[in-house]
Formats: sequence, structure tokens, C-alpha cells
Amino acid sequence: MRTEPTWRIPVGVIGLTIAIGIYALVVARYVPELIGGWHALLQTPIYIVLGLVWLLPLKRFLVWMETGRWG
Repeated sequence: MRTEPTWRIPVGVIGLTIAIGIYALVVARYVPELIGGWHALLQTPIYIVLGLVWLLPLKRFLVWMETGRWG
């Protein structure tokens, strides 16, 4: 267990916050134009998938924040 704090954790949290914010803005800006006319039951699974897809790279990012390695 590490006893000294590293620079990667605050930088990682800030970077992750910025990346999620940009992703959310892109989804909120462009997806309604594409699927806005669809029935709500067809829109729902798309928004669920888009709401969860940002989790895919999260494990590697958290490993980097903790260890400094991407794998």
C-alpha cells in the first residue's frame, strides 16, 4: 500500500471530470437531433447505452491513477 500521495490522482480526477463533461455535452447536443423524433420506448435504450458507455475505459484509467501503468 502506498504511503505517499501521487500527482496522478488529482490530475486523474480532474481529467475524468472534464472528459465526462465533454462527453455529456456531445451526447446532449447531437443525439436529440438524430433520435428526437423517435418514440420514447426506442429512445430509452439508446440513452441507457450512452449513459453507460463512458464506463468502458474507466478501469484502465483508475489503474493508471493508482499505479502509473495502463494495464
